[in-house]
Amino acid sequence: MGWNSWNKFKSQVDDRVIRETADAMAKNGMKAAGYVYVNIDDTWEGKRDASGNIQTNKKFPNMKALADYVHSKGLKIGIYSSPGPQTCAHYEGSYGHEEQDARTYAAWGIDYLKYDWCSAGKIYPDDRNTLQAVYQKMGDALHSTGRPIVFSLCEYGRGAVWEWGPDVGGNLWRTTGDISDSWDSMSKIGFHQSNLAKWAGPGHWNDPDMLEIGNGGMTNTEYRTHMSLWAMLAAPLLAGNDLRTVSPEILRILTNRDVIAIDQDREGKQAVRTWKSGEQEVWTRPLANGDHAVAFFNRAAEPAKINVAWQDLGISKAPKHARNLWLHKNVKLHGAQYLTEVPGHGVQLLRVSE
Repeated sequence: MGWNSWNKFKSQVDDRVIRETADAMAKNGMKAAGYVYVNIDDTWEGKRDASGNIQTNKKFPNMKALADYVHSKGLKIGIYSSPGPQTCAHYEGSYGHEEQDARTYAAWGIDYLKYDWCSAGKIYPDDRNTLQAVYQKMGDALHSTGRPIVFSLCEYGRGAVWEWGPDVGGNLWRTTGDISDSWDSMSKIGFHQSNLAKWAGPGHWNDPDMLEIGNGGMTNTEYRTHMSLWAMLAAPLLAGNDLRTVSPEILRILTNRDVIAIDQDREGKQAVRTWKSGEQEVWTRPLANGDHAVAFFNRAAEPAKINVAWQDLGISKAPKHARNLWLHKNVKLHGAQYLTEVPGHGVQLLRVSE
């Protein structure tokens, strides 16, 4: 859980933005809700010195001092690179300098690395064995530093990365192309993750990309669906909006403790789609204490009723208790069936128990 600069700031990220974001997270409830990482995406990189050590550019005059500042807020800091010679934005990549860069990151106090395929595709064959070997190289380099650094594999689901991600030291791996701030993009990505459920687990996660909540391209109803779906997927929750000016409503969506508890459930079992009819579908996720999270999604633009038997959702005994996690109130249940109406592009997210 944390924040990443790319969705909102892209190449405009700088030292000031990172410091102010860390300040905001420490004060506005994000840190208290569990958001820890403040991640710098692409465009921080400068050239290499005569010894080949990566330098920052003028936007980041002192990365060690910046890391110290973020740490002083009780937060952690992340950075970005590529296994190719250039990053996606054509800045300096880590090709040929993997161990050197890992040592530099550790010396700076970095806690997280997003490693983006980008130009690596121009110098390496795009096959599973090569992908695995390339990411293994940086995974080993990070491990050899002795510093715990979260390793985020960003190669868009190539080479069935979920099958080998943990073997190279990966803690999360992108399963799709880049998300954008639209219902079409978010829903196409999020609702196509069900068949990857068996690959998720504590310490290693399927990553359907960063959150777009609060960037203005969707309604708040759609953002609640976004948050609910990512929570059901046990996905990393990396906010991507401007937390310095976030509205109270968006902050309530991002910091909903009941929804975050689903995402962060200690067993780490990802939800699967258990029922579908037209543009309505239900996803079910078993939780560590024996409860289930059940999400009733309406992908249609107009409100729709969903009527389904608990047994059809993989819940053998009809639950006796249910709590609506967005309304923060208990829901009356009526036996073996459940009937509800869900707004267009909306969700009803329940936590149910016997």
